[in-house]
Order: sequence, then structure tokens, then C-alpha cells
Amino acid sequence: MTLINSLNRMTLLLLLGLQSGYAQPAETMDQTFFQPSTTIGGYGELHYNAVWSESGTQTGKLDFHRFVIFLSHSWSERWSLKAELELEHNLVEPPGENGALELEQAYVDYHLSPRFGFQAGVILPSVGFLNQYHEPPLFFGVERPDYSKLIIPTTWFGNGVSIYGELYGIDYRLVIMEGLDGTQISPESGIRSARQMGVKSDATHPLVNLSAELRKIESLVVGASISINEVPDTLDGRSRSNRVMLTELHIDWTPGNFTMRGELGQISYQEEVLVNGVSKAQGFYFDLGYNLGQRAGFRGDLIPWVRYNYNNTAASVTTMASALTDENNETYWQMGLQVKPLPQVVYKVDFGEKSQAGNTDRLLNLGVGYMF
Repeated sequence: MTLINSLNRMTLLLLLGLQSGYAQPAETMDQTFFQPSTTIGGYGELHYNAVWSESGTQTGKLDFHRFVIFLSHSWSERWSLKAELELEHNLVEPPGENGALELEQAYVDYHLSPRFGFQAGVILPSVGFLNQYHEPPLFFGVERPDYSKLIIPTTWFGNGVSIYGELYGIDYRLVIMEGLDGTQISPESGIRSARQMGVKSDATHPLVNLSAELRKIESLVVGASISINEVPDTLDGRSRSNRVMLTELHIDWTPGNFTMRGELGQISYQEEVLVNGVSKAQGFYFDLGYNLGQRAGFRGDLIPWVRYNYNNTAASVTTMASALTDENNETYWQMGLQVKPLPQVVYKVDFGEKSQAGNTDRLLNLGVGYMF
């Protein structure tokens, strides 16, 4: 009887243990074998920029353009924090001078499954290739393409929320964030100066950004996005809104040793009178590179490349503003070499000619960049 009683007690305890295990919430079960972790990453880049103007003057500048620290902490398999702090141009001076210290990302991420995730905090909208992923080893050229400054205002960040995931082989992302400052939109810089950058931002008229990317085909990425904002404009006592819409397409194809990348974008302004008669800004660029590393016996990547970049922040205007089209029309030819002894380290050199408003400048850029 003693043995039977002991077995009965053991069976009862086992059943109770199993029941208590089954009763644990999914999140608690995730934590059973998960160890919270914190990781640090970052990137940086040093640039030398020389310009020979058509008038014969020559300038040269050496600048540690960016130093960025990235922090990630995972509380569980589903909950994490991502943050990025950037120092530009070595130091921070008074507003309007050189240098900047920026919190470019700081959001809580809930990753339920590959199909659905949620982010809230300081986030980056999904527009083109470089706005979200702009580490120096990831793109050709010492400087980012002019397209990624004048058409897509990289780096564009602000306060907001997003949902993301993958459905039927398509990566999707929906962002709702602070809008633009209509008083800062101009024919020369487009919407770049209108970014609020999360500084006590006005969210009365939020911006909506929707993007989709297809990555099912090996070595090929095709994507598009649309961003819409009813932008308030109170300049000079005005009280009007201007619907601003940014649409873009992008493609990246890397068959074998070739790299082909292109982006095409357009900004449209519903109320052209609020942008000095400009109704549209347009631009695109195309890169072509070939990795000679293996052929040259180099253990890393050795990639000569060429780029054509076109931008016009006043591509379509009213008759009264027709002069703006010529003044803001820019073409930029470049050729360069990218040397990567490691995937995370890159040395760059490029030379090109930039033409705008009838003037042509020659540019030489040297750079070194890293990420970790």
C-alpha cells in the first residue's frame, strides 16, 4: 500500500505540474529559455571633398561627416528597443552653425510574427533604399546620391508609429508620423527643410507612408512607396494647407558580380502657389558596378562603378515661375571605385561633373567608412 500511495502521489504531482505548465501565457513560455540581451553597433565616415568650379576657383574640405552609435535591447523574443544617436561634423555648435547631435531612431518594437510587427517612437519612414539603411558600405559613392537629399530627404525621421510584416512574399510597412512644416518648403530644397525631426513636432496633420517590397526573386529587390501629408502653411499670416505627395520606385539587381540599382521619385504639391509656383519636383539616379575582386586576386570587393543622377526641385511650374525650372535643374555624372577588404569596411573614391543653371563643376571625393 505504501508503494501504491507513493505512485499515486507522484502521478498527482506530475499532472498538476503539467497543468500549471499549460496554463502559462505564451509570453512567459517565450521567456523560459530566453535571455535578455543588449547589443551595440554603429557606423561612421570620413570625407574629403574637392570642387573645381567653372570660374576657376578650387576648394577642398576634410570632414568626419558622421559618427553613429546604435543600441538594441531585447527584453524577450517579441519585445525590443532600437535606438540610434548621431553626431555630425565632429561637434555641436549653436543652431544654424556646423554640427548636429540627433536622435534618429528610438522605438519600442513588438514582433509578433513574420507577418506582423508594431513600432512606436522615433522612426524612419520607408522611402527608397537609403532612408532606412544608409551605412557607408551599403552604397556607392563617398556622398549619398543627390537624389537622396533633394527628392527623398534622407535621413528623414520623426515621431510616430508603424506596422510591418511580410504577406505573400511582399514586405509591407505602414507609417503614421508627424507631418511636414509647410513654411519650410521651397523650390530650391523641396521638402528637405520641412522635416520636423521629432522636436516638439506638430502632429495636427499626420503624414501617412505606405511601402511594399518584393524580395522573392534571388538577387532582385523591387519596391515602391507613397507618402501623403496635408501640410499646414502659416507663412506671412497664411492659413492654408497644401497636399504634398511623394511617390517613388526603386530596384536593386545583383546578378553575379554586377550591381544595378535605380530609384525614381516625384513630389507633387496640390497648392503650387504656396511653393512659389512649383507643382512638381522630380529626380532619379542609376548605378552600375562590377566586382573585380575575385578576378584581381583580391580577397574582398573591388568595384568600379558609374552613376547618372538627375534632379529638378522645380520640374513643373506655373508660367510666371518658368525661370525656376532652369535654376533648379541638376545633372551629375560620376565614376568611382569602392574597395572593401571586409564587408563592414570600405574605402571610396569618385570623380564627377555636376551641371546646374548653366554652370558645371568638377568634383573629387575620397572617403573611408565602416559599420559594426
